[in-house]
Amino acid sequence: MIKNLGIGTGRRKTAVARVYVREGGGNILVNGKELNRYFPLGEHALMVRQPLMVTASENKFDILINVYGGGIHGQAGACRHGLARALCQIDQGNYTSLRSNGYLTRDSRMVERKKYGQAGARRRFQFSKR
Repeated sequence: MIKNLGIGTGRRKTAVARVYVREGGGNILVNGKELNRYFPLGEHALMVRQPLMVTASENKFDILINVYGGGIHGQAGACRHGLARALCQIDQGNYTSLRSNGYLTRDSRMVERKKYGQAGARRRFQFSKR
């Protein structure tokens, strides 16, 4: 039986990631695919790995991530947030380094909802004097 060392939930915009950290050699699976295949842009793959680099635990754990919702950038941010939370659960010593780099803070910026009687979230319909 496989034992999870740490579990973390990460969120950004409308993306939600469930991260499971297990003993292993550094494999990262996102929705059943390798990290570099799921996030073909190196920028997003690097974003997911950042908490591991900061805590110097790149090849210590196998990481399984289930992510859904949002776009590719939001999903990468959610994965990073969830991984940081899971690493904190494993070792409380990681907390200060992860907090100082901002990986434990949930990025709360979301798209504002459209209001009734308006063209968009903030945009109004064109005003006609006559």
